[in-house]
Amino acid sequence: MTIAYALLSVYAFAGLVYWLWTLAGVIRVVRRVPVLAHATPAPPSRWPKLAVVIAARDEADTLEPALRSLREQDYPNLQVVLVDDRSTDGTAAIADAAAASDRRVEVVHVRELPEGWLGKVYALAQGAERVESEWLLFTDADVHFAPGALRKAVAFAEARGVDHLAAAPDLVAPNVLIEAMIQAFLRVFVVVLRLWAVEDPHSRAFAGVGAFNLVRRSALEHTPGFQWLRLEVADDVGLGLMVKRHGGRSALANARALIRVAWYPSFADAARGTEKAFASVGYCSVPRMLLMAGAGPLLELAPLLVPVAAWLPFPYGVPGLWPAAVALLAAAVASMAVVSRWSRRRILPAMLLPGAVVVGTYLLLRATWLGWRRGGIVWRGTLYPSRLLRGNLRVRIP
Repeated sequence: MTIAYALLSVYAFAGLVYWLWTLAGVIRVVRRVPVLAHATPAPPSRWPKLAVVIAARDEADTLEPALRSLREQDYPNLQVVLVDDRSTDGTAAIADAAAASDRRVEVVHVRELPEGWLGKVYALAQGAERVESEWLLFTDADVHFAPGALRKAVAFAEARGVDHLAAAPDLVAPNVLIEAMIQAFLRVFVVVLRLWAVEDPHSRAFAGVGAFNLVRRSALEHTPGFQWLRLEVADDVGLGLMVKRHGGRSALANARALIRVAWYPSFADAARGTEKAFASVGYCSVPRMLLMAGAGPLLELAPLLVPVAAWLPFPYGVPGLWPAAVALLAAAVASMAVVSRWSRRRILPAMLLPGAVVVGTYLLLRATWLGWRRGGIVWRGTLYPSRLLRGNLRVRIP
């Protein structure tokens, strides 16, 4: 047995384990994570007061229609707090106009960012301090809610007896490449975070979604609050971690058809958004980022590379790998089909896996280079040094 033969055999085995693990994970997610639109919870005897907190910075292009979808909700006891986080475009004017025309809307203008805070986290903290409601919904300035979405979510959380409900929205893609990236991201995200176990109080699994984090105030008051998350880039996931770690009950739902958000409107936006990965998943560590940019693509592409190795004649290939190659292809296609069906997306873009992997790897390497060169990340116009972010890291994703 040559060294190449041994290495290819090990690679095939590792790829097979990875994709079978992925398939098992997505099947568990489909079975255990409910689709919110299909749920039929009984309405509570009294609708609790709900405050929606939105942190917006330079969101003039998206804020008005997103805010309109909230104002058109029929929730009977609703308040909307819009926090203008040092915007330099027309965001403040749009927010003030909404407040002038709707007494349920209140605007908070953040003029300066205190030292030691991420802008968005500080904005969310300011919004939460302005309200006295039984439930708080933290969402973004580009999220659209279908009619009745808030009633459905609150009724679901009350009937389930949970303190925190994270809801995964429909992600809108502007082109087929970003659609392929979305599907790859969803498949990896649901498995790595073990989303099927979030509702299990005995499990350490946790989740949070920036588009929809619904939290019971009494549970939030039993946590250290946003001060604990002040420099956590993955603040949405960190909120779920914080609530669950301090005794709250969490749940996750698939909110397709009820909540919608454009993941990234363009490739340039995707590139800028991925820069945060240097901190959120790379922990500001260049070796960790390079490991992910190397090992991740190799495992993702195993269903294509192993069949090639099996097809090539010896000594260039390993014909004996055909059983593993067939199993890999079957597990990969099944995994993609399950996630596509669960998220109500077309499966064809998911098959563009090589393109998504190449682009995703480029974005990771770009984020690594920029993070190393800058010595940290730039978010909402502010540079946060790596040393500062590492010292306040809360969310650790394997």
